[in-house]
Amino acid sequence: MSEITVRTATLDDAAAITAIHTSHIERWQRLNAQGQVEDVPYAKLTVYERWLHGGPWMTVEMCAVYLTHLLRGAGTPLVAEIDGAVLANAEVYRSVEPKPFGDHLNVSVLHVHRDHTGAGLGSALLGRILALGRELGCARVTITQPEAPDFYARFGFRAIAGLQNMTFPVKSGQVFYQATPHPADDPAQIQGWMMPLGRYQSARQEWVTRWADLWIGVPEIQARRIERFRFTMGPANFFVMYEASSYDPRRAQVRVWTSTMLTGPMLTAISDRAHKIGFRRLDAYVVSSQPIPLGPDAEPDGYPLDVWGVEL
Repeated sequence: MSEITVRTATLDDAAAITAIHTSHIERWQRLNAQGQVEDVPYAKLTVYERWLHGGPWMTVEMCAVYLTHLLRGAGTPLVAEIDGAVLANAEVYRSVEPKPFGDHLNVSVLHVHRDHTGAGLGSALLGRILALGRELGCARVTITQPEAPDFYARFGFRAIAGLQNMTFPVKSGQVFYQATPHPADDPAQIQGWMMPLGRYQSARQEWVTRWADLWIGVPEIQARRIERFRFTMGPANFFVMYEASSYDPRRAQVRVWTSTMLTGPMLTAISDRAHKIGFRRLDAYVVSSQPIPLGPDAEPDGYPLDVWGVEL
């Protein structure tokens, strides 16, 4: 039996990683001039059209940019290979947050090439991730809404928190605050902070993948409206990012990082700023065990999700 080797990915692995992810796409599609969905060969899609099928891993060019970002310190990309062939990959991000997450290593990606499932590649990657978490001194390894729960359960993972996407109207409010545009993307600014709104993977991962401006060479992504602010309210400082919906310019995903609990006045400021810059509805994931005073007009939008974790 051939031996599986797990190592840190390099830029030379971009094509192989793209092949791993694209192997799971059964049909490549795009909208034609009449607004109808049509099947097309992969080679005829633009970089952006490929990205729409699953993110930066769908094309070598974007995968290389993303790998560069990870290798510069945003996260840790791993690959598993057999006889020199890269057939699986994973990405993990360390984040330090308040309970229930604590100091943890979050698995955001773990994919095996479709033609090589069942060969032990996923187990080898996850085993290395658990070992890496111990080496770094993390308290646990986490994953949000695992696609193969039985697989993770065999390694001791269990649900540790719930997530729910909420939607709520924007209103102007009468509170005193300052909101200053803040493009600086150093993740050290949020070390140890919580993410009461917009947390899907981890507080640090959402920062390093959302706050940083990675896709300057893709005009369709650059055209998306994103507003980044540092808020000050008395002794409280927090960061807020509004990302406009692709389908409704008056609606936005909101993400908030803060060192303190999110209060009613802070939410009023977040809503007031959104109203001032033209948004009328906000969407955000919230952690079910950390109730947020979003108001009576807030309502769930979609199904609840689980964050799974295993203690180290």
